[in-house]
Amino acid sequence: MMCHIMIMPSVNMRQLRDTRRLKAWLRAGKTVELRERDRLIARIVPEKQNDKPVKWPDFDARAKKIFGDRVLTIVDDLIEDRGRF
Repeated sequence: MMCHIMIMPSVNMRQLRDTRRLKAWLRAGKTVELRERDRLIARIVPEKQNDKPVKWPDFDARAKKIFGDRVLTIVDDLIEDRGRF
């Protein structure tokens, strides 16, 4: 049998002023323990995030619809133009 020990981040009352670290833990979905003199007094639980995956447009299909099979040389043209100045 395997045992997985998960260490929960914790802060004491004085460290609570460092909100940057606290926010980072909460955004990462971690529950944070609030302690006073090594005694647990509260748990700060992150809000449940929307678990729906973001549906991105099919950029390749969109570009193919607009430009067809043409190869655009904009990058090559830009590099060439920079050499002129």
